[in-house]
Amino acid sequence: MVGPTASAPGSRRSARAKAAPALRIAFATATALLLASCSTAPLAPVEPAPTDTVASFSTAEPGAALPRGWHRWIITPAKRPTRYDLVRDPLNGQVVLHAVADNAATGLRQRLDVDPATAPVVRWQWRVVDLIDGADATDRHAEDSPVRLLLFFDGDAAKLPARELLLMETARALTGQVPPYATLVYSWDNKLPAGTVVDNAHTGRVKLVVAGSGNDRLGKWKAFERDYAADYRRAFGEAPGRLVGVGFLTDTDNTGRKTEAFYGDIALGAAARP
Repeated sequence: MVGPTASAPGSRRSARAKAAPALRIAFATATALLLASCSTAPLAPVEPAPTDTVASFSTAEPGAALPRGWHRWIITPAKRPTRYDLVRDPLNGQVVLHAVADNAATGLRQRLDVDPATAPVVRWQWRVVDLIDGADATDRHAEDSPVRLLLFFDGDAAKLPARELLLMETARALTGQVPPYATLVYSWDNKLPAGTVVDNAHTGRVKLVVAGSGNDRLGKWKAFERDYAADYRRAFGEAPGRLVGVGFLTDTDNTGRKTEAFYGDIALGAAARP
């Protein structure tokens, strides 16, 4: 009785020790897949050197290749690709980016190197054709949006909690790409009021700010100007690091719907004087 009773705890510890690596691998793989399913996909190392300006669509020709610096962003091979093309918009006559997603989720991105202290404001335009039925930014199973503008930031990853470091390291190991320290997302929502901050269901390193919602000017161009440095502080509770990238994402992979949208140029700069 004494022998088996005394050895049982050690046996259990041994079994747990042997199982721990497998459990860690399973957890890491699962979290990496969750990371890949949202907007925290890392910046590709094959892109050109970063610049301090965003390449414009309006100076290109309809049907041409994407402007230099813009690259397709494959979040995960498991996702169907969103189609992005340069077209001449019939409403404003300018060359813009046309996105069509049919149960799809891929984006576009460009590397940057910008100090938010000198250029804290982002200006952009988009045209939302229609809302996505069933989309809900607060539901991890329905967090689709017809339009998203993503801003990627550098920072000190060493101060992050162990779980976030595991997510970032696993993503790097599986993709060969270094994830951004933080991602700030501007999106269009079905019902949440503009200015609402939504936490990402998978990671604390992604925060969503609702830029607009509902049927407001659906089908028409809408211009935005946001102090992204202030939005970052409000969302993350700290000052932003350098802005290292920008991206667009039109996705319907959670709802399985089809949608289209149009994006205009992005500009970074100082706040307009009163």
